[in-house]
Amino acid sequence: MSRCRNRFARRCHKAIHTGLLMLCLLLLAPLQAAEILLTGQHDSAGIQAFTGELAQRRPHDNVRFVALQKLPGVDRIGADTRLILLDPASLDWRLQGKQGPPTLVLRISRIQAQQQLGSQHPARLSLLWSDPPLSRQLQLIRRVMPQAQQVGVLYDQHSAFLLDELRQAAGPMRLEIVAQAWPNTSDGRPLRTVLKQSDVLLGLDDPDLYNSKTVKNILLSAYARQIPLIGPNAAFVKAGSLLSSYSDQADWLAVLDELLDRPPASWPRAHYPDHFKVTSNRQVARSLGLEPIDDASLATDLAEGANTP
Repeated sequence: MSRCRNRFARRCHKAIHTGLLMLCLLLLAPLQAAEILLTGQHDSAGIQAFTGELAQRRPHDNVRFVALQKLPGVDRIGADTRLILLDPASLDWRLQGKQGPPTLVLRISRIQAQQQLGSQHPARLSLLWSDPPLSRQLQLIRRVMPQAQQVGVLYDQHSAFLLDELRQAAGPMRLEIVAQAWPNTSDGRPLRTVLKQSDVLLGLDDPDLYNSKTVKNILLSAYARQIPLIGPNAAFVKAGSLLSSYSDQADWLAVLDELLDRPPASWPRAHYPDHFKVTSNRQVARSLGLEPIDDASLATDLAEGANTP
């Protein structure tokens, strides 16, 4: 009986040892490489640099860019591929397929998505917004201009759908949205009307309203009344807007790296980058009689506020 017990104990010990060894080997084995495919209508040095930086962040994966015209139909792309779309043309191509692999749509604006998708949102498609969140832009106003109450907003048929969301975000901050339709940018009366009723002008990322043809008129009209313009993006800050939040290439790489670490089934349907920066125009701030803005500290404060329950 004693021999049987000893033999049984040795067998159990050997089985446990073998099991632990197998578990260690599994844990130490390299993870299976993921196929990460970036695509867009045009190749460029910037796209190649972006792809290269993403590949450096993910050395165990196969990261590559293939121009859109060199790809087969979307339904012929492997279901285990993780697809990253870089422009509207690649999104149109992706929408042609009934199935398609899990897809991250990089740097698409709310208005672009509305125009391309309408009310539809196909499965396995995750939209990563390029325009800054409206609530964050309002927070900029509240922190830099705490006395402001009326926030002017120009809109057209493409951006009108954002107004309800904007008003909901403004309510808890005790800000009033003064919305004014601007269907024809050649007619300056709507711009003058909203400026008369506002303490600050918030620019929506609507390229029909805010573009190279309208920027001079908007800025001259606003600053003639000492009304600052917030947003709509970092490029407008260089042109003469007071400030805006934005995400740069490093921020987008960090966002992609985090999402690609997760199983595609857990990707959000739509997502604003958690990583962002603030940029301001010091000359404009000085001309408006405002204190110099510490961009880095302001971005940190906004991020901490967003993460506070």
